[in-house]
Amino acid sequence: MRPPETVVELLRKVALDHPDRAAFVEVDRRLTFAQWDRAADGVAAMFVERGVRPGDVVALLVPSSIDYAVCYQAAMRLRAITTGVNTRLGPPEIASILDRTRPRVVVRDTDLAEVRAAYANPAPADPPRVEPDDRVAIVWTSGTTGMPKGAVFDHHNLRAVAIGAGAMGAPFDVRLAPLPFAHVAFMSRPWEEIENVITTVITPTPWTAGDALTLMARERVTVGQGVPTQWRLVLDLPDFAGSDLSALRIAGTGAATVPPELVREMERRLGCPVVIGYTSTEAAITTGTVPGDSPEVISQTVGRARVNVELEVIDDDGEPLPTGEVGRVRCRSDAVMRGYWQDEARTAEVLGAGGWLTTGDLGFLDERRYLTLVGRRSEMYIRGGYNVYPAEVERVLSEHPAVAQVAVLGVPDPVLGEIGFAFVVAARGESPELGDLRTFCRAALADYKAPDRLVVVDALPLTSVGKVDKRSLAEDAALGADG
Repeated sequence: MRPPETVVELLRKVALDHPDRAAFVEVDRRLTFAQWDRAADGVAAMFVERGVRPGDVVALLVPSSIDYAVCYQAAMRLRAITTGVNTRLGPPEIASILDRTRPRVVVRDTDLAEVRAAYANPAPADPPRVEPDDRVAIVWTSGTTGMPKGAVFDHHNLRAVAIGAGAMGAPFDVRLAPLPFAHVAFMSRPWEEIENVITTVITPTPWTAGDALTLMARERVTVGQGVPTQWRLVLDLPDFAGSDLSALRIAGTGAATVPPELVREMERRLGCPVVIGYTSTEAAITTGTVPGDSPEVISQTVGRARVNVELEVIDDDGEPLPTGEVGRVRCRSDAVMRGYWQDEARTAEVLGAGGWLTTGDLGFLDERRYLTLVGRRSEMYIRGGYNVYPAEVERVLSEHPAVAQVAVLGVPDPVLGEIGFAFVVAARGESPELGDLRTFCRAALADYKAPDRLVVVDALPLTSVGKVDKRSLAEDAALGADG
């Protein structure tokens, strides 16, 4: 028998081979692989009744859930394209996505009773033949510098993501899913999750540390996931010490600087290795560390290129830079998006000859080809004629004992052009001071990279996918806050 060529074929095979294995778990619901396959047929029939045809868009404006996963698979069976819409986006962003995709069907919270009733429908009488190059998903960027852009993926892309998954995926894993399903971390992973017969444990929306801890213990989770802030909140729970997390084989993190002290604490208290990964929405997979990498490597780098991923750092003319020199990060793999949804001009800006994707990130490679990020190109600021990369400063300040979390950004200054603003969440019992932080920073970096202003805050604002919302911080800085 030939191997599956699409996610639809793959699920049908796994549903036969492992019918009773749980595919998804919520707080009070479960769905096996056989039930997922059957429910997707039923919902596909409902979509046909609503006029969905090959090439149409189905928009899912619902939280992460079993129903979301069923609708995604149902749309694939009709050769339709699913666009997940993060429910935490603002009304203008949601309106922009719906206006640009013109979905045939929009599934909202109010439709979920009908969706669940459709699980039992007979399958469509004459379903179309699904092809490997069918577009299956539009995944939207976070929109931190403007309206979101939609990265388009097909079955080939999803298979490539599975090949490059690395240490985070193994057969019969039980994996915690803390990010919204509209994020690339879910939308690009169906092949890997189905092929490895992985049980996905869905944390309720909105995410809470208590829910995450309860589900990890109850479901015997083997793969824990979360941004550094989420892991910090879990470790600080009074119930943590009494929770049995012995099933964990690995803990993944990313999306922000991870202090080495936090890595050590996670490994000691979780009892498993910690790894960090890096990618962009457009790339789906890029780099990652591996079990055994030191806390310093996990804190200071984002690892090496994944399997079948090529990685370079280039100058503004597109020429590769030598080891240690900061430039633009670009990658090439079969997982890279096909392009932005109906936006050839923006696609051409990032996808070049030979399939190279140039990200908006700046970084450098060391002798072992580990990548260190120094910031987004759009976040770099120029202080007195010198380039300053916020991520580089954040990485140093995060090691200060008075700092629990930190975000740095440049703001206009009449004398120096721009200066550095540091927003800091204090470590428990500590009171960070600007002079002390500047001295600490200058011991590791050039003096012009030390922050000029300090604002101590209770918490850093986060985007809908758990990243620090620097656009919101920039607005605060513009008001002249001085902490």
